[in-house]
Amino acid sequence: MVGMIHPSGLVVFAAERMKKPNIVLLMADDLGYGHLGSYGQEKIKTPHIDRLAKDGMRFTHAYSGSSVCAPSRSVLMTGLHTGHTPVRWNTPGGASILDSDVTVAERLKEAGYRTGGFGKWGIGKENQPGHPNLQGFDEFFGQYDQVHAHFYYPYWLWHNEEKVMLPKNEGGKKGIYVHDVTHEEALKFIRESGESDEPFFAYLPYIIPHVELVVPEDSKKPYKGLFPKHTISDKRAGYLYDEDSYTAYAGMISRLDDAVGEIVALLDEVDATENTLFLFTSDNGAQGSNWDDLVTFFDGSGGLRGSKGSLYEGGIRVPMIAKWPGQIEAGTTNEVPTAHYDLFPTLVELAGVTPSKTDGVSLVGELFGKPGGKTETRPYLFWQTPGAVAVRSGNWKLVRTDDYLPWELYDLASDPGETKNLAAENREIVFKLSRRAKASYKPERVHVPGPRTSVTDYVR
Repeated sequence: MVGMIHPSGLVVFAAERMKKPNIVLLMADDLGYGHLGSYGQEKIKTPHIDRLAKDGMRFTHAYSGSSVCAPSRSVLMTGLHTGHTPVRWNTPGGASILDSDVTVAERLKEAGYRTGGFGKWGIGKENQPGHPNLQGFDEFFGQYDQVHAHFYYPYWLWHNEEKVMLPKNEGGKKGIYVHDVTHEEALKFIRESGESDEPFFAYLPYIIPHVELVVPEDSKKPYKGLFPKHTISDKRAGYLYDEDSYTAYAGMISRLDDAVGEIVALLDEVDATENTLFLFTSDNGAQGSNWDDLVTFFDGSGGLRGSKGSLYEGGIRVPMIAKWPGQIEAGTTNEVPTAHYDLFPTLVELAGVTPSKTDGVSLVGELFGKPGGKTETRPYLFWQTPGAVAVRSGNWKLVRTDDYLPWELYDLASDPGETKNLAAENREIVFKLSRRAKASYKPERVHVPGPRTSVTDYVR
């Protein structure tokens, strides 16, 4: 066949160059940088995700959009960092993206993709313009509201605009683990899409390993007796928890790993592997606070400072793996700093759609082994939460944990654990990066949140 040279340098044959890749994007919930074997984890077994890394590219300086759930999802969907993205925090009652906001699913749908989402949405729900069916998704199954997505045995879920009742979970029964049913629906979508001629985008924001702390016995079994008996202090009213918390937590992550293995096997079965980009990541760092013992015992932050909710590295640096046989070189490691808002322009470029205006830059060159492009030359990465700000420029990381506190400056090359504050001896760098931070922020628009939800709305 006659070949052409892709801008990345790869040869793309004429018969194949017009075929758009399928995209599977799996985003775990509160999975820390250190929770996977491929990122140094020694106690929890994640063979399928580790194989994904072995067969693809492992990013070591990938960052989430934010340090908590809703804004991280907003960043991923819109390609705008938290100085610009519509949803900036976990607002009580929820905050919704609007019709005027453009999601990556909408752009992929324009390119002829069949689009499906399965898991936790978090940026719009019923009777809101941020509902996934109004934001580019042909199908969505799971939990739209963040609080709903805290529970693994609720008595109903959403399928588009329809409530799917789960009578086996009514009355507090533990009949159906909702990760399993959500995953089964995702597999169904991938199978049906893989057997058709149109490309597909499968967005899988799975809820593991977010609270509550519970998993079926078959996932706990491999870890029984391996860890000291431990019970977490986070016993919220109406939430389930396991008295053997280390075992349960390891089992949750292994169940997520099993799901990855099943997706990989299904792509092989429907002969879609060679034309599918599989991306795996997490929405933020490991859950800390009352779960600090779990973070410490498993080294969930991978030696980094902080955890979920923090703009130190442990709160925002996350695992990210990309596999695409024949396109992404197997067994590679990428150390270029990147953030979730880069995924929007990346996927849009691969789909052949005119790029949208985002805060991200395309990673296509990085994925195809041709670094030295926009990712390496852009001036900085940015995060903002209520009161806190962080900027990374090269190896410099500027952080302020609250409005009334001074700036902190770290050299991540020599001090990835952010232990030595160098702000006092580098005032010019602090000044320069703080100005970048100020210029990156636009006031958040006013949200009209819905009614606050309670446990009894989902579990009874």
